[in-house]
Amino acid sequence: MDRIEEGVNMEFRRLLADDEPAAFSVEHEDGASPFLLICDHASRRIPRALGTLGLDAAELTRHIAWDIGARGVASHLAAILDATMIAQTYSRLVIDCNRPLTSPTSITTRSERTDVPGNRDLAQVERDARAREIFAPYHQRIAQEIDRRETMGRQTILVAVHSFTPVFTDVARPWHIGMLYNRDPRLARALLDLIGAEGRFVAGDNEPYSVSDGTDYSIPVHGEKRGLPHIEIEVRQDLIEGEAGQAEWAGHLAGWLMRAVEITRIA
Repeated sequence: MDRIEEGVNMEFRRLLADDEPAAFSVEHEDGASPFLLICDHASRRIPRALGTLGLDAAELTRHIAWDIGARGVASHLAAILDATMIAQTYSRLVIDCNRPLTSPTSITTRSERTDVPGNRDLAQVERDARAREIFAPYHQRIAQEIDRRETMGRQTILVAVHSFTPVFTDVARPWHIGMLYNRDPRLARALLDLIGAEGRFVAGDNEPYSVSDGTDYSIPVHGEKRGLPHIEIEVRQDLIEGEAGQAEWAGHLAGWLMRAVEITRIA
């Protein structure tokens, strides 16, 4: 059992039907850029076998189900940078691909103020099916891409693209964008300095979230443990709900990222 599947019971119970999408999709697979983009919460899709997890349609359009606008930003950014982008296909309500499998919120029973009935009282075999068919393939694909580049002698700069709500539990968030990191602040510091120098946007330094081993998976495992330069970027979702906003913010990010790499000399 490899490092991605560690802790996954391989007892078999099928979750995804043959005609349902794989756990990930890839854009610009042959991209020449050192940047590797990932989008952990790209979709609100739920496997057919799970119905709606007991939620109504309106709940499944909210941030609790996915990072609104993040996939569009990542897709535009991949095109601008000529970067490979790997996106997760299923809702974080099914299993959160940016949480360790041991985290209480890996398969959450309550998100913000919303109960998730379809996640209550799951048998271990049901939890294992979600980990085996959704979590593991997504992270294996990221690891394979990094391995491939390593074999070719290509550098990888890992960029995780997320979005956040403008208001959380009735508290307004002042940031337009946030730069998240833990042990390696190099890219974050350079990006924060660049954004601050422009004076147009409010950028959060480990706001509205921060990265840790207990709350995050992608950056600690694929970035920190492999010694790759990395950054987790959060964009406020009201700025990127539509195509125009997604393209605009991808343009901002592309410029900042390329300049930050020059400043830090990591490429």
